[in-house]
Amino acid sequence: MATNASACPAAMKATSNGLFQGDNPLHFSLPLAIVQICLVVALTRILAFLLRPLRQPRVIAEIVGGILLGPSALGRNEDYLNAIFPSRSLTVLDTLANLGLLFFLFLVGLELDPRSLRRTGKKALSVAMAGISFPFALGIGTSFVLKGSISKGVDGPPFLVFMGVALSITAFPVLARILAELKLLTTDVGRMAMSAAAVNDVAAWILLALAISLSDTGRSPLVSLWVFLCGGGFVLCVSIIVPPIFKWMAQRCPEGEPVDELYVCATLAAVLAAGFVTDAIGIHALFGAFVVGVLLPKEGPFAGALMEKVEDLVSGLFLPLYFVSSGLKTNIATIRGVQSWGLLVLVIITACFGKIVGTVVVSLLCKVPVQEALTLGILMNTKGLVELIVLNIGKDRKVLNDQTFAIMVLMAIFTTFITTPLVMAVYKPAKRISKAYYKYRKIERDDSNAQLRILACFHSTTNIPAMINLIEASRGTGKKEGLCVYALHLMELSERPSAIMMAHKARKNGLPFWNKGWHSDHNQIVVAFEAFRQLSRVSIRPMTAISPMNNIHEDICTSAERERASIIILPFHKQQRFDGALEVTRNDYRWVNRGVLEHAPCSVGILVDRGLGGSTHVSASNVCSTITVLFFGGSDDREALAYGARMAEHPGISLTVIHFIASPEIAQEAVSVKVDICENSNTSEGSGGEKFIVEFKQRFLKDSSIKFEDRVVRNAAETIEVILEYSRCDLFLVGRMPEVATLIEKSDCLELGPVGSLLTSPDFSTSASVLVVQQYHSQSFNFRAFKEGRCVA
Repeated sequence: MATNASACPAAMKATSNGLFQGDNPLHFSLPLAIVQICLVVALTRILAFLLRPLRQPRVIAEIVGGILLGPSALGRNEDYLNAIFPSRSLTVLDTLANLGLLFFLFLVGLELDPRSLRRTGKKALSVAMAGISFPFALGIGTSFVLKGSISKGVDGPPFLVFMGVALSITAFPVLARILAELKLLTTDVGRMAMSAAAVNDVAAWILLALAISLSDTGRSPLVSLWVFLCGGGFVLCVSIIVPPIFKWMAQRCPEGEPVDELYVCATLAAVLAAGFVTDAIGIHALFGAFVVGVLLPKEGPFAGALMEKVEDLVSGLFLPLYFVSSGLKTNIATIRGVQSWGLLVLVIITACFGKIVGTVVVSLLCKVPVQEALTLGILMNTKGLVELIVLNIGKDRKVLNDQTFAIMVLMAIFTTFITTPLVMAVYKPAKRISKAYYKYRKIERDDSNAQLRILACFHSTTNIPAMINLIEASRGTGKKEGLCVYALHLMELSERPSAIMMAHKARKNGLPFWNKGWHSDHNQIVVAFEAFRQLSRVSIRPMTAISPMNNIHEDICTSAERERASIIILPFHKQQRFDGALEVTRNDYRWVNRGVLEHAPCSVGILVDRGLGGSTHVSASNVCSTITVLFFGGSDDREALAYGARMAEHPGISLTVIHFIASPEIAQEAVSVKVDICENSNTSEGSGGEKFIVEFKQRFLKDSSIKFEDRVVRNAAETIEVILEYSRCDLFLVGRMPEVATLIEKSDCLELGPVGSLLTSPDFSTSASVLVVQQYHSQSFNFRAFKEGRCVA
């Protein structure tokens, strides 16, 4: 009995009575689980931060963090291991980890749209099949080598299948993040990789089900066949019964309204029930959750609401426990001697060779260019969580021993780690973008009848009304070549699982997105732009950019270059509150705007919206707006005036131009200031200001919709008084960098410049929206010089 007692430690109680009553919290399951969760979350987040400069996906940090907490590193200290991860706590740890994994696999299934698999092209399908079959065959070959050396005594058939599956998997979620990080989502190679990886993901689950059904050692082969057939019957039954129920739930969740809590609870309960059934069959509880996620309808707000309610808790807290659970089983110290390390190298080479060569050969046969074929092969070699699931199931079922398990985990880390640097070295799409000269990079031009191309950017539906009303005002007359608008939806790529679904849908990037398949926020955007396109003669092409906020400005500039835009319109990072004050929506948007201003290939406008045209689109016949241009001189002011002249052609718009003229003494000061301007300041072109004004007056002398006034001012106070006289207009159009610095106070907001900062300051009373314009220059604007006062403001 004593032997049995020592072999089977007493179960841990849930909660302690506290330190003051002599209880150690680490001897009780709940406080110990809290410590374990906090430890792994902190370590993985720190590692993810350290690996961010290398552009590595977070799964690398999570796998490495789990290994560091296990016997390979910190676990070598017995005191630490017995205190934080005692053997009697592992049952609770594994239960929490698998519960989190169950719901995470439900989210993974939610990301996969079965209809997209049916639409997969022949090329992508061929690449997927080659990316599975060739590595699977090599994995079986490698298993014979391992079975004859470090894996002696394991059951043959299950070991062969597990090795084949482990080498043939492509991690769809990890691949989506890498593609988005490298801005390859909308390239041909990115679209093909996403399609092939989705097919590969489904095939991997089928193969894993086969491997699990074969892993019941010591039983009749008929048992394995029965398990596999029952699994197939489960999928068939669920596919018939579940979709109509979920579709009924989704139909009862209208757009714009919260999803009923009852439907959410019922769905999560169905996930658990499906997991129980598949576990009872003998496959694994994860399969049931994954199948339910795949069958859930992707349209409407229901799927999005489920993901929002589940993803943060699961991926943030519970899923990291699975990486710890895996790390505790991984002991790199078991890889000893030349033979073991040689087998590790063999497995890595076999995994890379099978995926890359198999994919490249089939891609070349499908007439894919060599560079893209090689890139596709490298991308398809990405491993991730599913790989770890396969290995852990194999370990739990005694198919993989400690040494083989450690070798396979290191292989998964290595192949995923090298994906990003290899793709960056082989495929550089930025160099492939056409850099051909295009003439109209700004609105000020000799040929005013040429087509105007605008790239209008927005973050959410709140930006849509003002953007559409600004586009309506920019239409000009019907005699011209017209207006072409590219509406670019800026969406952040985060580490949340919902970002993978977003990235998967971004394969439609560049196509009109009033096609089906977008969630509620997108549907509102679709309706707004489709209605405006039908009511006006404006050509609108909605697009989507999905990137991290720290480099999404590159997507904006690339899109403007590709679409030959004359001006980029960006929303200001502040929005108007009900009391009229402007509040910051998100500070990251400010840095996006600055990045665009610095690198834009055309002119840029920043729109400060104070209800331009109201909260809805104003039809052309009902437009009645007053626009005021504040002209101080300089190229930015000329661009603002040229844009205002374009707007004045609209029958419902009247334009007032205020030309500020410095008094003689101020003019002398301005001359001395010009000597000290920075290289990129727009005042280098300021000498043409007076000529431009004269030509403008002559051209629009008889236009009754344009009013022109010259105002002589001596200082900033007089300038503000003049501007206040026109504060009741609907829109101010101003240049970002005025020529005469002494007529206005120093700028508080660099991206708006001095005049824009004045018009948006709390002390300036106006309800008018503001459009701040920067004209395109061959050299980008120097923010640092401007901040240090070396640029004229």
